[in-house]
Amino acid sequence: MHNPGTATQERFPAEDRFADGAQFIAGRLTRGTSGRTHAVVDPATGTEVLTYDLAGTDDVDAAVAAARAAFPGWASATPGERSDALHRFAAVLADRAEEFARAESLQCGKPLKLSREFDVPGTVDNTAFFAGAARHLQGQSAGEYSGDHTSYVRREPIGVVGSIAPWNYPLQMAAWKVLPAIAAGNTIVLKPAEPTPLTSLLFARAATDAGLPDGVINIVTGTGREAGEHLVGHPDVAMTSFTGSTGVGKRVAEVATATVKRLHLELGGKAPFVVFDDADLEAAVHGAVAGALINTGQDCTAATRAYVQRPLYEEFVARTAALMETVRLGDPFAPGTDLGPLVSHAQRDRVAGFVDRARAYARVVTGGEAPGGDLAKGAYYRPTLIADAPQDSEVVQSEIFGPVLVVLPFDSDDEGIRLANDTPYGLAASAWSGSVYRANRATRDIKAGCVWINDHIPIISEMPHGGYKASGFGKDMSMYSFEEYTQVKHVMFDNTAVARKDWHRTIFGDR
Repeated sequence: MHNPGTATQERFPAEDRFADGAQFIAGRLTRGTSGRTHAVVDPATGTEVLTYDLAGTDDVDAAVAAARAAFPGWASATPGERSDALHRFAAVLADRAEEFARAESLQCGKPLKLSREFDVPGTVDNTAFFAGAARHLQGQSAGEYSGDHTSYVRREPIGVVGSIAPWNYPLQMAAWKVLPAIAAGNTIVLKPAEPTPLTSLLFARAATDAGLPDGVINIVTGTGREAGEHLVGHPDVAMTSFTGSTGVGKRVAEVATATVKRLHLELGGKAPFVVFDDADLEAAVHGAVAGALINTGQDCTAATRAYVQRPLYEEFVARTAALMETVRLGDPFAPGTDLGPLVSHAQRDRVAGFVDRARAYARVVTGGEAPGGDLAKGAYYRPTLIADAPQDSEVVQSEIFGPVLVVLPFDSDDEGIRLANDTPYGLAASAWSGSVYRANRATRDIKAGCVWINDHIPIISEMPHGGYKASGFGKDMSMYSFEEYTQVKHVMFDNTAVARKDWHRTIFGDR
């Protein structure tokens, strides 16, 4: 493990935490066996945080074996025992909140205030929620549905879960994968994205320190092509859960199909932001800027397509552009920073490519460039507003995953709803109106897994998160996600004192 210098040590002492390696298997850190390394880079400065050994297929096999060995004991623990362990886990996470916040901001480039106020508290809350949910793994009420037979339904854990998490919210996505799985009695092997493994490893370490048995949570930090595909295709993995792009999700589904695994896919998004002409314009403008720029736009539920009814359109464009221009880019660890860099220079260049191509067919009202000066070394990109793009253009139809909002006008309510639904995606959306009737229609007719009214982006542990259409299937958070990680068994009793031969006679005659 290589630490390039002291600058990042002041932000987060990564070398001290991961000196023994970046694979967490059966309760301890080990080094990867692929023979290759990967650098975690601070996207705000372009400097290395550390270099770690990537996992190979042997590491995946070892992690799956550890999870499989831990499964019988963890699955047979009582709901109360699993709940107690998760409550202790939540307490450890809360005690280490600052360490998690600094690690998350360092590897992702997100403002420290966002990690402190959103990512880490949200993860602690998720852990506390599933600590309670572990006591509510219920089947269905018993009943006599066939003569003298009593039936009931059991919910049981599936086995070893193989999960792959993205780089935009490494800590929260690790939690969304791990917590419902282990609360239901499964064990798990998680592969975080290569650029952002730090908080996933800290998360697993905290679970062990809280007393969860070795092997219940395992982390392998390898490439998607090698470690990821091997994990998805592994015959001892009973379920695959993936969050990421729709394109990669299709590949995950293809590999998982060979072993007939259960699949949970949370994929891309292109969230519409529909503003009707009776909306509170001031609230909508502020909601659009916050919803579009959260996590530097690297959020699959971020507001990306604002459809504004024509009487408000030009004023919305002007006021949104003006508010975007007040957003402060800067060092993620500086208190006054509103917006940090994108996760990498490659991601910044990808976003810039979308905007540069859009100049040929749309108005770039503000932004559309990387800043200079002290920020030039980082992966920064200015908040960008694009107006008047055609509905079929790539900035409207494709996931940009950066600080870019596209604004288009509409005339009738029918047209606004139709345009909102006119992409392959269906993860999240919002509608802005002072009319309860318009709001109710929007919640009914917009095809997305979440529709906010007069707000955009908040999530809570008690409510599900997941998409329609090309945004995938299955739910994160809430009791709905808990059910994703269980399988249903029908149990049937013959209530007579002595087993009768009625069924035998019906099938075979009197013998």
